[in-house]
Amino acid sequence: MQATMTAAVLAVPVAVPGVVAGAHALVLARLRRRAPHAEPRPVAVLVGAAGPEPEQAAEAAPVPEPPPAAGAPWWGLVSPVAVLGSAMLLTAALPRGGALDAFDGLLRADAPTVWMLFVVGAVALVACASLPSYGAGEGLSARATATLHTLVQAFLAAMCLAVVTANLGVLWVAVEATTIVTAFLVGHRHTRRSVEAAWKYVVICSAGIALAFLGTVLVYYAARQAGVDEADALDWPTLVAHAGALDPSVTRLGVSLVILGFGAKAGLVPLHAWLPDAHSQAPAPVSALMSGVLLSVAFLAVLRYETIADAALGHGWTRLLLTGIALLTLALATGLLLAQRDYKRMLAYSSMEHMSLIALGTAIGTPLALAAVLLHIAGHGLAKSVAFCASGHVLRLTGTTLIGRVRGLLARLPWLGGVFGLAVLALLGFPPFSLFASELGIVRAGFAAGAGMGWATGAALLLVLVAFAALAARTARMVLGPSPVPSTPALAPAPVPGGAGAVWPLVLGLVACAVLGLTTGPLTDLLHDAAATIGGH
Repeated sequence: MQATMTAAVLAVPVAVPGVVAGAHALVLARLRRRAPHAEPRPVAVLVGAAGPEPEQAAEAAPVPEPPPAAGAPWWGLVSPVAVLGSAMLLTAALPRGGALDAFDGLLRADAPTVWMLFVVGAVALVACASLPSYGAGEGLSARATATLHTLVQAFLAAMCLAVVTANLGVLWVAVEATTIVTAFLVGHRHTRRSVEAAWKYVVICSAGIALAFLGTVLVYYAARQAGVDEADALDWPTLVAHAGALDPSVTRLGVSLVILGFGAKAGLVPLHAWLPDAHSQAPAPVSALMSGVLLSVAFLAVLRYETIADAALGHGWTRLLLTGIALLTLALATGLLLAQRDYKRMLAYSSMEHMSLIALGTAIGTPLALAAVLLHIAGHGLAKSVAFCASGHVLRLTGTTLIGRVRGLLARLPWLGGVFGLAVLALLGFPPFSLFASELGIVRAGFAAGAGMGWATGAALLLVLVAFAALAARTARMVLGPSPVPSTPALAPAPVPGGAGAVWPLVLGLVACAVLGLTTGPLTDLLHDAAATIGGH
């Protein structure tokens, strides 16, 4: 591939969402100029047992605003299609075990990069295709719709930049940018709970990002002390090549801070408390993006630094640290799943469970374990995006997020009950979905790795079994059984707004997850190359 073409293909995943975000921002600016006082306050949604939050009195009667233009919300599909197209082109052009770079190495595509682009594009396709039906169900105005799409596209651009950059400083900036953008998305409804969740998200993730920044500075210092030129001191391939010359003490401290910092964005202990609140209050397609790919993009940063640490210190230190974090996160998520009564928070704690399994597979560190980790990232992203988008439809249908108040989804709305149930079955690791193969690979690698990983894998299996029972029991209560008697209008069966537009993205996500569980097809070599690049031991 020629240099110009390489630069264009590498820039597409960042540039296209940025351009689409700009287009929506222009629409928003035009709407604001036409009617500066036209936007009504968002309507609070009934969440939990507390009922709707009281609306504050409007200062002036809102001017009626037209609905979004027909077809405008579907602009967002251009971005995930462009990301997937870029990933396909890079897969064809990428040499085995090699990489492509552009802009003096600022952008770089190796096998893990391309794999993550596939994951980001696939999950974003499900989420962005679900946005129009979400907007229709919420009755969003043209301005609210433009705001939501602008923020979602900017969020997607920031995640893609974190994936394709080779500079660890730019990686930190991109992850921080996701925090800024998603804070506004979490508080999109402007209710008390959503604003509280947004502030909690900002405070905790900012603390984590600060730790990651300090760790990045320490790694930069170690590189400079090892004689690496300042222009390359945060270049990931350069750091991996010179890892043996890095000061062990400084590197150990720096990488530990980075793992804790980016681990906060990945939903790992100890800075995990933002995750259930943010995921439960964000719009359903945004929760799908946050759980499906944001957590994994943050963990990709952990994988990058873990590769440096293993080359500099050996695998012992990161294995101990990641194993401890994984087991603590899994134990906490399991305990909270047992007591959970809110299905959106249940899905959030399920994300913590799966991220802990990904951290455990990384701690094991064998080629099989790392290949299973990457497969798990893809499967979890697809299944969780479907589950969260379906949960948004469940909320519109029932008016509550309490598990105890949702019954007979299959009888009440068969397609929704079926999609939600199958998504949870995928998260539980049932075949043919890819999480079955990835979890089996992590377990096999754990028992074969030695070095004390057998007991850690056994403990993780026991905790996963308990989480499995909790998640299965609560989902069965929601999906199975007769339809509730429509004694009140809230219980009367009604179609979810969006029609076929609400169904096909979720079915597509489930089909992709199932196909990935049966075969990785042309992506098999890419998967093995990606596992080798991030360091199999």
